[in-house]
Amino acid sequence: MLTSPDTVLGVTKSLSGRRWLWRTGEERVAAGIAQKLVLPEIVSRLLAARGIGIDAAADFLEPTLRVLLPDPSTMTDMDVAADRLADAVRRGETVAVFGDYDVDGACSAALIVGLLRALGCPVHHHVPDRIKEGYGPNAPALAALVARGASLIVCVDCGTAAAAALGAIAGRADAIVLDHHKAEGPPPSILATVNPNRLDDRSGLNNLCAAGVAFLTAIATVRALRRLGFFAGRPEPDLMALLDLVALATVCDVMPLTGVNRAFVCQGLKVMARRSRPGIAALLDVTQAREKLNAATCGYALGPRINAGGRISEADMGLRLLLTDDRVEAVTLAERLEAVNRTRQDVEAGIMDAAMFAAEAQVAAGHAAVLVTGEGWHPGVVGIVAGRIKERFNRPACVAGFAGGLGKGSGRSVPGVDLGAAVIAARQEGLLVTGGGHAMAAGFSLRGEQVEAFHAFLNGRLAAALAMPSAADLVIEGTMAVSGATTEVAQHLERLAPFGAGNEEPTLVLHRARVVRADRVGREAGSIRAFVEGEGGGPRLKAMMFRAREGALAEALLARREGVPLHLAGHLRAEEWNGSVSACFIVTDAALA
Repeated sequence: MLTSPDTVLGVTKSLSGRRWLWRTGEERVAAGIAQKLVLPEIVSRLLAARGIGIDAAADFLEPTLRVLLPDPSTMTDMDVAADRLADAVRRGETVAVFGDYDVDGACSAALIVGLLRALGCPVHHHVPDRIKEGYGPNAPALAALVARGASLIVCVDCGTAAAAALGAIAGRADAIVLDHHKAEGPPPSILATVNPNRLDDRSGLNNLCAAGVAFLTAIATVRALRRLGFFAGRPEPDLMALLDLVALATVCDVMPLTGVNRAFVCQGLKVMARRSRPGIAALLDVTQAREKLNAATCGYALGPRINAGGRISEADMGLRLLLTDDRVEAVTLAERLEAVNRTRQDVEAGIMDAAMFAAEAQVAAGHAAVLVTGEGWHPGVVGIVAGRIKERFNRPACVAGFAGGLGKGSGRSVPGVDLGAAVIAARQEGLLVTGGGHAMAAGFSLRGEQVEAFHAFLNGRLAAALAMPSAADLVIEGTMAVSGATTEVAQHLERLAPFGAGNEEPTLVLHRARVVRADRVGREAGSIRAFVEGEGGGPRLKAMMFRAREGALAEALLARREGVPLHLAGHLRAEEWNGSVSACFIVTDAALA
């Protein structure tokens, strides 16, 4: 939490134009954590700054499902859903899984399809085409699944707002929804809707993604089958092996990495590292992810490629990759997704500059939320553009592409500002044609004449965003000399990982560092590698800056002005290469000392 308006080292305008502010925690709590767990001072201070109490610190550092996993039955309708799934398994019924075209949708669908197939059920799956079908269940697709013999349809990462479409198959097949999107009223009139964000759910698990809900459903289903004696003489499925899917979805759907989500990701990364799922192994090879697997691997290497198919190509390509047991097919699909992702990057680049220019003007005009639109912008990439705008300005951002008078859009939010609820409320007010989502992300469609009123509504509903630090504020959690940035300290900081929403990687400052060498490296020389030392000499530390093609910060690192020290802000990490571990500082900002 921010407890002081004082700037760090007096930096009110860094080389990238940012003010550096302190984030601190209670000294008493930090001291108590250090004493109880015998931790270095820097780790205990960082825990306290994250609001972690003395009693909770041990489970935060070593999150386990044994301690943090909730009872699935605390979620409304969970037992009904589990019993029906168990009955389908016992009867060998044909089940259909209806998913979504993003990472969470692919992972939750792969989890349920894989579980049911392992238990002996024939399973069909369907992922809607973003352009032709839109988001969520639609009557023609559901009818086609019933026609293929499905007597039970499971909707994952969608379905909460699909009462009409699900009602069209009433009497022909049962339906279960496993979702996490915000509900705006009573659930559909179906067998079960398991959603911690439905209005009558009291589980307190509203920070789960759909794959997290699906995993708890898998636990409840296996538990129901165990009670029925189904596993007498046959092995139970290895549910822990599904955690790679849960970890990937949790990170990519920007769920807070606290509580059980933290345990999901920590344990899921261990599963992922075993490379037992051919699709993920192939994608790791294609992306040349050589570092130790972490949340960034999920968010920046795997996620965008799995998403790419649903954005601009075949909607179910990511799901097929996650499901395949054929390593040759996995490599083929991974290479296709890599190619599609490069195309997606080109499409995105075509609208990014115009969208960012419009967003900058809106932020300067004092809007709490950004809403930018463009004719012909591809609806498959507007969510990415919204995310970039959100990151740059620290404001909720919505972006829509128009075609034929109708705009299809996507939004991304900042922690503490519930965008999904605002979009649902706007739709209820008649300001949108469609709309829904969760706290951090939302999707919507609207007509041209609704844009201005929708933007005004967002500004009013999300006014709290104006009180948040602007993107010009960089939150610092500690300072150290270059000589103090050791491999041992970097390894201690790793104990706070995985980093992401709700648990950001600590930003530290190396004070009065001197650049002794710097050069451009990487693809198209877009990065800078430097070596720094303290003002009086001493051990040298490797530093890296990414996305460093131009700007005052890049120029300062490359200039190596003799006798002019810099305060360097960034992240201290432990790097492993050829069996040895060393410290590396990732530069995100700098100021003249």
